[in-house]
Amino acid sequence: MERLLKEKDVKPNELSPLTLAFIGDTVFDLIVREDLICTANRPANDLHNLAVKKVKASAQAGFIEKLMPTLTEKELAVYKRGRNAKSGHLPKNASQSDYHMATGFEALIGYLYLSGETDRIKELYNIIIAD
Repeated sequence: MERLLKEKDVKPNELSPLTLAFIGDTVFDLIVREDLICTANRPANDLHNLAVKKVKASAQAGFIEKLMPTLTEKELAVYKRGRNAKSGHLPKNASQSDYHMATGFEALIGYLYLSGETDRIKELYNIIIAD
């Protein structure tokens, strides 16, 4: 996976953590969906339900806990910026804690994606799915 609009300059360090989470949410969703269709050809509704289980806030909160020991200092700092960001949004189907952790996770994925560190995203995803 690589950025599709590489010719457009972006400075991930200068973006707000919620902006990073905005793109990170989509990048992670795409990875999960691709993984699911590569695993098996299923009806679209089944694929959707399986994807939702992996991209919901509580799942992402569990993923970041699993990844925490493997994060670099920079990655941890990006995660914490996202986790601590004030979105002004109250989660409907997640605890406040899970929602903030998921936002941090998405900010990290967004940062790595915009930084061109897609191999690192793949490494982290492989850690998440390993069991």
